[in-house]
Amino acid sequence: MDFQKQELLCNFVNCINYEQVETKRQIAILGSTGSIGRQTLDIMAEYPELFSPYLLTANTQAELLAEQAVKYGAKHVIIADNSKYEALKAMLSGHDIIVEAGADAISNAMNIPAIDTVVTAMVGYSGLEPTINAIKNNKTIALANKETLVVAGELIYKLLEQSSSRIYPVDSEHGAIFQCLVGEDHDSIEKIILTASGGPFRTKSIEELQYVTKADALKHPNWSMGAKITIDSATMMNKGFEVLEARWLFDMRPDQIEVVVHPQSIIHSMVEFKDSSVKAQLGLPDMHLPIRYALGFPKRLESKCERMKVTDYANLTFEEPDYNKFPLLGMAFEAMKKAGNVPCVLNAANEIAVAAFLKEQIRFVEIPQIIQKTMDRISFIEHPSYTDYVNTNADAREYAASLIK
Repeated sequence: MDFQKQELLCNFVNCINYEQVETKRQIAILGSTGSIGRQTLDIMAEYPELFSPYLLTANTQAELLAEQAVKYGAKHVIIADNSKYEALKAMLSGHDIIVEAGADAISNAMNIPAIDTVVTAMVGYSGLEPTINAIKNNKTIALANKETLVVAGELIYKLLEQSSSRIYPVDSEHGAIFQCLVGEDHDSIEKIILTASGGPFRTKSIEELQYVTKADALKHPNWSMGAKITIDSATMMNKGFEVLEARWLFDMRPDQIEVVVHPQSIIHSMVEFKDSSVKAQLGLPDMHLPIRYALGFPKRLESKCERMKVTDYANLTFEEPDYNKFPLLGMAFEAMKKAGNVPCVLNAANEIAVAAFLKEQIRFVEIPQIIQKTMDRISFIEHPSYTDYVNTNADAREYAASLIK
């Protein structure tokens, strides 16, 4: 693998712009009212000399978006839900803040020259188009939107070849792998090992899963996340998405990616090298750490967060994932191997099924059933264009929705 290709997604060694955090950067946070967005604002407030929030966007939470804009001094806000535009505009009346609404406005805002870095913290397929536009406009991207690479990894990779854009991972697992690979030769990697907490149902039997409720699924043992991602963690689809994301972030073959269950969530992921050495990144389960690393890279920004006392974690355990109990993890590996538009189908069907579960329209165990039927139904496209992804997404959503009674 040549050096130029290696640099496309994660700028591991050499040619690193060490002046990156020396001048104040203007940041766009796509999804500022969500968990990742709020924590990103926390970090930016710690380093006002380095980061300034230029643009904040939200899906529906107009009131919180207005509060954030005033508190952190944003110059521009966009609410995706058009019906919330007038209310948002009224709340920001008297402030020198540009107010817009709609998905197109979010994507078009990536054309703004003043924006240096885009934190893509939107949940789901909606993050794809603005990320593509950010790449076309040569923005630095701190990627928290898994679906961008899950749905269209091949397309994103091609776009990066024509752009000076760089993607830095914000997920704790990918951030851990990134940290383990800095300074390493890509050709020395044997495999990457993604750790998974196992979610709230790790110790439940297949029979017990028949009766779990929405409230049960939303009780993650280690992490505080939004509802959709928490359900994905409970089904282990979230880990499946991370597998697909890692394939593109680190240019791995499917056989070079492994998942292990690590209930304590202290080792965030590992890399095994050809000499049999294994590197791991450890830390308390706190998303501020990978966000801070992605924003500050290549420097480590000092933090006052709680330190991990190693002796408090003398017993770290690992298990093989149960693919029978959590079939979505296996489906993700299947989608990665088939490639083409199959991961797009997987994501679209999952978004429909999870939304139905959160509305209590289906049972927990029906989520993988709906996704598998949709994957079996939608026509395969080996090398999709952007239009193919859009159509595949629409077709998969329509079919998955038709399976919900």
